Amino acid sequence: MVDPTENESLIGAHTLKAFDEDLDQLRALISQMGGLAEHQIRESMRCLTQRDIEGARKVVEADRRLDELETETERRAIETIALRAPLAGDLRDVVAALKISNVVERIGDYAKNIARRVEELESAPAIEPLSLMPEMARIATEMVHDVLNAFVERDAETALRVARRDQAVDDFYNSIFRTLLTHMMEDSHNIGHATQLLFVAKNIERVGDHATNIAEMVYYAATGGRMADALNADDTV
Repeated sequence: MVDPTENESLIGAHTLKAFDEDLDQLRALISQMGGLAEHQIRESMRCLTQRDIEGARKVVEADRRLDELETETERRAIETIALRAPLAGDLRDVVAALKISNVVERIGDYAKNIARRVEELESAPAIEPLSLMPEMARIATEMVHDVLNAFVERDAETALRVARRDQAVDDFYNSIFRTLLTHMMEDSHNIGHATQLLFVAKNIERVGDHATNIAEMVYYAATGGRMADALNADDTV
């Protein structure tokens, strides 16, 4: 005769293993989305600097895959909540995955927006702000890469470091904004392409903001605390 307590223990272990597998699948989907979003940003910037119109069209078309992955992540997250009824830290992990997939999809949208401006800037003269943007995009893309690794590893310290790096992206944006404004004031013929580049810089700046938003979600999922409190505590040291 089977011991009832042994049966309950086996059911509990089975449920725990199933939840861990669900969570691993969610993390894998988020990693896949992140890798694609990073590639999209890098490729859109390459197309912009090399005036590669055909490559830019491929970036726009590839955004559809990110949309599909977001839908799949949402479906699995809702299914996990409905079937496993996770609590406390487990629930925070699933909700974080749900929110992060939405933010990563938005990051892909920014890459698509940049790619759509390549054709309009094809004949624009090479000016200083355009040479600064790849470095700005590199920092923003690294923030996305690092913060998604932090989500997989439940690494609150890395999430904090990512949030602190957003200031570097903001500094690039402010510098580029001032330079583009000067170009427009010096010659009205610069207004058209300078405005397009301003939109590109703003899109990269928003990527940094979204990486910071993800960092806040990761920090909360890992600790249950608010990242703002940790950053404020640093400021008082």
